[in-house]
Amino acid sequence: MRLDKYLKVSRIIKRRTVAKEACEGGRVSINGKLAKPSTEIKEGDIIDIRFANKTIKAEIINIAEHVRKDDAKEMYKILEGEEDTE
Repeated sequence: MRLDKYLKVSRIIKRRTVAKEACEGGRVSINGKLAKPSTEIKEGDIIDIRFANKTIKAEIINIAEHVRKDDAKEMYKILEGEEDTE
């Protein structure tokens, strides 16, 4: 699955266009390497996302095309940082 789509489906980032812009802006890395929106991700990868005033580090646990909102948090595990509760 593409990185930008995974970020949207897992609801780490709310909209795919925002996820794409974050990747293009150099604010997302996978396993320590800067990632493009089209980067293919797999289970076990570590994603680092730098927002304006915080950083989130998460491990990919599950990849699925369609996920209910309640189940989206089961797709990743936060290693460092905080989840957005909004």
